[in-house]
Amino acid sequence: MKKLALHWKIIIGMVLGIIFGFIMNTVDGGKGFVTDWIAPFGTIFINLLKLIAVPLILASLIKGISDLKDISKIKSMGLRTIGIYITTTLVAIVIGLSIVNVVKPGKGMPQETIEKIKLKYENDAGVTDKLMKASAQKDAGPLQALVDIFPSNIFESFVEASMLQVIFFALFVGICLLLIGEEKAKPLVDFFDSLNEVVMKMVDLIMLFAPYAVFALLANVIIAFDDTEILVKLLYYALCVVGGLMLMIGFYLILITVYTKKNPMWFLKQISPAQLLAFSTSSSAATLPVTMERVEEHLGVDKEVSGFVLPVGATVNMDGTSLYQGIAAVFIMQVIWPEGLTFTNQLVIVATALLASIGSAAVPSAGMVMLVIVLESIGFPAELLPIGLALIFAVDRPLDMCRTVVNVTGDATVSMMVAKSLDKLHDPQPKEWDDHYDEVK
Repeated sequence: MKKLALHWKIIIGMVLGIIFGFIMNTVDGGKGFVTDWIAPFGTIFINLLKLIAVPLILASLIKGISDLKDISKIKSMGLRTIGIYITTTLVAIVIGLSIVNVVKPGKGMPQETIEKIKLKYENDAGVTDKLMKASAQKDAGPLQALVDIFPSNIFESFVEASMLQVIFFALFVGICLLLIGEEKAKPLVDFFDSLNEVVMKMVDLIMLFAPYAVFALLANVIIAFDDTEILVKLLYYALCVVGGLMLMIGFYLILITVYTKKNPMWFLKQISPAQLLAFSTSSSAATLPVTMERVEEHLGVDKEVSGFVLPVGATVNMDGTSLYQGIAAVFIMQVIWPEGLTFTNQLVIVATALLASIGSAAVPSAGMVMLVIVLESIGFPAELLPIGLALIFAVDRPLDMCRTVVNVTGDATVSMMVAKSLDKLHDPQPKEWDDHYDEVK
């Protein structure tokens, strides 16, 4: 009997989790049961993925850089990676702005709906938290994002999972290994090579739990929605975001077809477990170990490319988030500040959303925090900011899930393009968790 593919198991877990969540919403004590007895399993799964993210980045990047044998190749790979990421982010923002200007989802929203949303969410702790984080980000110096890349204590960076700092340290170590000569570098290179294999095997084992984890995660998401009337009122706006995200995935598939000469359906099938986990966790960083495993073993990208491109992408490439910012900013203006809808302001949105996607990677809840920064850049009235965030807060979680899928898909696409340009794209060699099980059982 043919074994059911992992992505189908995850999809089944997601569907059952959604159904279970809706059922528990109608049962007395159902929400409490899900919170106390179901949701913790999803949290455990995310914690396990986060547990291996830092050692995986460290091991794969150091090993990959040392395997390049040529420092000039690092520069070439870095420039191509950043160049493609900036290009795809610009495309995402333009797609978002085009859709929201054509559809105009905020035009004609009833005043009573605005008042109800304002009353329910304006003073919500989540909205207040996003405004405080955006204010702290804005008060930082213009070069603070650059300063934050360089750690003063690498062990502190490991503990806090500061990805850009970990990437810098790994690059630094990898370059130094090249400079001390192959003979002296070999023991440390072998260590990181072995560590990389161990961590990738951890990914295989953790993924055995994925279908059950996404069941728990989706059930917990569903019980959080307690006002379906507001969700329906915001459906027009949400569909604009989802439609734009689907167009962005279509753009990636065109790149895969034209540039890498691969079948786009094959690409989606191979990367789908990472996409489904991105949807369930709403975190590119938590999904990173799975993304790396799928890209290396199932898409055929060499480790020296994936080890650099994917960690950088998980922290600075936010195509889905940038597209959402363009739509959300204009939607908010259409509803409560229509006089701000000028062509100049929309050009400022493009530039600010691009810079914010690169500069605020270390900020938790980056999507809405970056949106506040984008709105402030065009002179959006400060007293209207809480109302603006309240307008979209109710549907932010499901849209965050969707845009994270696009972020992860974009990372995988760019890694394949960079690998193709460097002749580092080969036939996939997938591994299973039990490849060596017979030797030790």
